[in-house]
Amino acid sequence: MTNERTVPLLPCASIDDIEAFYGVLGFRTTYKQRKPNPCVGVQREDLHLQFFEIAGFDPEQSYGSCLVLTADIEGLHRAFAAGMRAAYGKVLVSGTPRMTRPRARKNADGVGGFSVIDPGGNWIRVFRDAAALMPATTPTGRLAKALANAVVQADSRGSVGQAVRILDSALARPQADDDPVEQVEVLVYRAELAMVLHDPKTATEMLARAQSVTLTKDESERAAPAFDNAADLAAALR
Repeated sequence: MTNERTVPLLPCASIDDIEAFYGVLGFRTTYKQRKPNPCVGVQREDLHLQFFEIAGFDPEQSYGSCLVLTADIEGLHRAFAAGMRAAYGKVLVSGTPRMTRPRARKNADGVGGFSVIDPGGNWIRVFRDAAALMPATTPTGRLAKALANAVVQADSRGSVGQAVRILDSALARPQADDDPVEQVEVLVYRAELAMVLHDPKTATEMLARAQSVTLTKDESERAAPAFDNAADLAAALR
């Protein structure tokens, strides 16, 4: 048999909140009912998700999750980010709902990915489809390794505190041969984690430190994605 399709069925506290949020991300509602059991289905192109409402459900305690495989994680992230900016005036990087940025995942053989944490506390984990993979590169620099380990803890496992400890330890021991671009990337990610922890003071400090790193023209080009993230974070801090 071919052409089978699996549609995740995920829990939430409010199907109305779910419908509104996924509408921001460019999904349309395909089905909705109140009785006998509240549920809603949403679709964006070939991506289908369905949700069921549970009275008293706590999104912070949710174990709901699913994988989305796509050849273009960057394009999907840009579309989601644009929807958030249009609806909220910023990309949501803290609280629930929120979205992480595309990053290579050490615990997924270096495959790039990002996550959307929706109002139900469900982690929609977007990964690059294996058919579209380029050979993965292994981090070699001290700061790059720390960043890779921190991403595993925070973006994959939701252990933000452990990720912060990894980055703070790396930043506390600067070395002469540290790559300036990796330093910027670590500082910006540390700012993002500070915002997840509702610590705007530290986030502001880390963004300022990232801006103060001296870079060559080539290094500035390599650091451009990190500075794009920094701009989103700065906007969210206002």
